[in-house]
This record gives sequence, C-alpha cells and structure tokens, in this order.
Amino acid sequence: MNKASVHIPDLSSEFAFRTSRSSGAGGQHVNKVDSRVELRFNVPASQLLSERQKELLLQKLANKLTSEGDLLIVSQEERSQIRNKEITVEKFYALLQKTLQPVKKRRPTRPTRSSVEKRITAKKQMGEKKKRRGKIDF
Repeated sequence: MNKASVHIPDLSSEFAFRTSRSSGAGGQHVNKVDSRVELRFNVPASQLLSERQKELLLQKLANKLTSEGDLLIVSQEERSQIRNKEITVEKFYALLQKTLQPVKKRRPTRPTRSSVEKRITAKKQMGEKKKRRGKIDF
C-alpha cells in the first residue's frame, strides 16, 4: 500500500545552521574542523507553513521542540561538514513528512466465526484439564 505524500514547501530559506566540533575519533583533524551540524527551524515563526501544519507540528513534536519552538536536528555521522548538513536536511524533511502524514482511521473488525469457535474449544479443553487435577478418591 503506497501512502500519499504530503505537500511540504521548500523551507530551506528558514533554516539556521550552526556548526561545532564533532565528538568521537578522528585524529588531529577533528580538533581543527567544525564537522558537527545543527539545523534549527522555528516552527511558530515559519511563514511558509500553513497554520494547520504548524499546529500539527507543535502538537506531535512537542518533546523535540525547545521552549522557543525551535526544532533541532543534529548530525555528526560523517567527517564532512557538507555531508552532515545534507543529512540534517534529509532528516528534517523525513520528520516533517512523517509528522504531517494523516493518520489512517481504524476500521473496527469482528472476529471470524471459526476463530471464536477455536477460542471457546481451547478454553473448554483447558477447563477440562484443570478439572482432572482434583483429588483422587480411594
């Protein structure tokens, strides 16, 4: 089943990037280069998102937002700052796509007749087994 994609405008003009030194192994080079990239996106201040989209993001991503409403996404997976920047942008759009995807309504179903019968026979068998565990009269 293929999900319909949600239209998300190009939000790159509202991104704020910050770089810093990445943690972990890397030798002498890691101490000189800011390869860790942090993407900041202020949800309430966005002019490209609709009010409904902002509402959904603020509700569903409440635990990922700062007190100012900034969504932070960090990448330090690669040694290249440019690649880490690309990764943060990919993560951002994937998160937005997943968050703004409408939730499919659950259609309640009923158990089939055979599954009900199987359950009842299994319960009766278990009851019989427990009945046979009683004391033996001599």
